[in-house]
Amino acid sequence: MGPYAKGPEHSGFSAEEIDTSKAHPARMHDYFLGGWDNYEVDREAGDRILAMHPHVRESALANRAFLRRAVRELVGGGIRQIIDIGTGIPTSPNAHEMARETAPDTVVVYVDNDPIVATHAGARLTNTDRTAFVLGDLRDPKSVLEHPAVRTLIDFDRPVALVMGIVLSFIRDEEEPAACVAALADALPAGSHLVLSHPTYEPYEGFPEGRVEEWMRIAAEEVYRRSAVPLQLRSKADITPFFGPFTPLEPGIVRIPLWRPDGEVPGPAELNDIVFYGGVGRKD
Repeated sequence: MGPYAKGPEHSGFSAEEIDTSKAHPARMHDYFLGGWDNYEVDREAGDRILAMHPHVRESALANRAFLRRAVRELVGGGIRQIIDIGTGIPTSPNAHEMARETAPDTVVVYVDNDPIVATHAGARLTNTDRTAFVLGDLRDPKSVLEHPAVRTLIDFDRPVALVMGIVLSFIRDEEEPAACVAALADALPAGSHLVLSHPTYEPYEGFPEGRVEEWMRIAAEEVYRRSAVPLQLRSKADITPFFGPFTPLEPGIVRIPLWRPDGEVPGPAELNDIVFYGGVGRKD
C-alpha cells in the first residue's frame, strides 16, 4: 500500500510516473464498476478474476448500492460530515454525490494512501465545494485525524459518518485493522456512525447448496498478490470485531443486498454470489 509519504507532502503522481506494468486493485475495482480509469494490465487481471468468479462485477455494483443506501440513511438522519477512507479511484456516484442527493450542505473528506488515487481525486473530487482529498493511511490514524484538511472541514464536536468500503480487506491481520478503526472511533463523538463492507470467502448462510471452492479462493487471492496490493478475504466472525464501539444497526452485519433494501431482494443463490458483508454501526 504505497509508496506513501506521511502528511501533505505527496500530492500524487503525474501521468508519466504511474506504473502501468502491474495491475492495481483500485483500477481493477474501477473496471469492475464499469469505469474508464484503468489500463490493459488492470483489465487483464480483472478478467482473470471474472473467469473464476463471474459475479465479482455484480458484487462490486451491489457494494456501491449498499454504500449509497447507507449514506442516504445517515444523512437523512442528520449526519452532515463524512470521512471516506480508502476512497479508491473516484467512480460516480461518489460519497459527496450520494450525500448531497439528500443534504446539499454535507461535508466530505476523502482519504486514501495511494498517490495513484490522489492523481485521479485531484481532478474529480477536490474541485467540488466542501470536499477535500487527503493522502493518508488508515494504519496511521493520528496522521489522518491531524491532517490540516481534516481539521479544517470536520467538526469533531458533531457526529461524523466514517465510511470504509472494502478498505479493510487490504489491511493484514498483523497490521491490526480493528485497532486502526478503534483509534479513529476514539476521536469521534457519540452519535457518529461507521459504514463498513468487506469481501468474504464464506458461502451465504441462507443457501445450503453454497460452498467454498478453495482452489478458486486461492487463485483469486494470487491475482491480487501479484498486483500492487494483496487482498485479504475474511469470514463474518473476523469482520464483526472491526465495528468495535459502533453498535450495528438493524439488520446487523449481513450480505449487502439485505441491508435495508430499497428494491427487490435477491434470492439465496444470488446472495451466495455477492461476496460482501456490510453493516452500519452507531457510537453511543
